[in-house]
Amino acid sequence: MVKSGTIILNTAARFLMPLQLMFSVFLLLRGHDEPGGGFIAGLVAAGAFTLYLLAFGVSATKEVLRMVDPRDLIGVGLLLGMISVLPSWFMGQPFLTAQWWTIPVVDFKASTPLIFDIGVYLSVLGSVVGMVMALMEVDKDEP
Repeated sequence: MVKSGTIILNTAARFLMPLQLMFSVFLLLRGHDEPGGGFIAGLVAAGAFTLYLLAFGVSATKEVLRMVDPRDLIGVGLLLGMISVLPSWFMGQPFLTAQWWTIPVVDFKASTPLIFDIGVYLSVLGSVVGMVMALMEVDKDEP
């Protein structure tokens, strides 16, 4: 298994992971009006977990994920993508027509495109983290 063991990488991973995750949420939420969205936000979040994985290994990254399997993230993401098409169907509008709701307490506009983007975010995050973890576990098994 490739493990750097350097104090610089370990320290950088501890400080950069929360920043990358916050930036990925920022990209996710601003993706409708400006560049960003679920795909690139998922890649940024997956980059955060990959950096942590390279610094501390698979077992430490699984502890950070707190027993959430990356395959579960893929499934929930696909489910959210499918759920995002239902409101327009129930309203009698064409398939994939955007629906918007204002949440009055926080003055936030929720929408079906946001639900779809969150699904893409989770699917991309689960896919990339799952692949990198699988590659690291295979590397660990080889002499």
